[in-house]
Formats: sequence, C-alpha cells, structure tokens
Amino acid sequence: MSEHEKDLCEIYCYDEPKVRRVQHALGGQNIQGMVKMFKVLADETRMKITFALCEEDELCVCDVANIIGSSMATASHHLRSLRNMGIAKYRKEGKLVFYSLEDEQIKQMIWLAIEHQKEVVSVE
Repeated sequence: MSEHEKDLCEIYCYDEPKVRRVQHALGGQNIQGMVKMFKVLADETRMKITFALCEEDELCVCDVANIIGSSMATASHHLRSLRNMGIAKYRKEGKLVFYSLEDEQIKQMIWLAIEHQKEVVSVE
C-alpha cells in the first residue's frame, strides 16, 4: 500500500445526515470572506504586525515600522491591508495615526494560533 493510500478510506461510504447538516451549515457562512482574512494573515509581515497589536493595544505607524524593521510606507501598506480586511482599525491624532485590532475576537484567534504552535512544537 502506497503512502497516499494509507490516508484514504478503503471503502466508499458516508453518513448522509451528517453530510447534509454540514453542507447546510456551510451554505450560511461567508467562506470567501474567511479565506480572504486568512490569506491576509498568511503574510509573515502582517502576522508580525497583528501579533504586535496583540501585545500592545495600540501602535502608531512609526512604532510598527520599527517593530518589523521596515519603512513607514511599507508598514502603512500592510496596516491598510489589515484594516481593509476588518482585522485592524485606526484613529488619527494630530499628525500621528494609531492602529489597534478591530475586536477581541481577532486577538483571541491570534492567541489560539500561538498556543497551537506551542503544542505542535512540543509534540515534534
């Protein structure tokens, strides 16, 4: 048996009521929106920024640029992507622009990812 075949069912059968329930639940979800959100977070720089915003409730663009070691223009570009996806929000105070996470759920999602990674690393 090949490596590929080891992770396949040896016979084809499925639980029709279970499949229908999940298909129905999927129909009510914005899967494309979730995919876009995860694609935005799949970028290493944007994940670093999101992590930084978990550590500090609010950071200005200058802070973010220094944290990620980039120009202000690059930091601003990534922050704008996070804002456009509803992950971050901003406020302007005089000549400064401050960013924070959109809501507590984003922070929880990042903390869950951090904890999951710790578990995966400890198992390896």
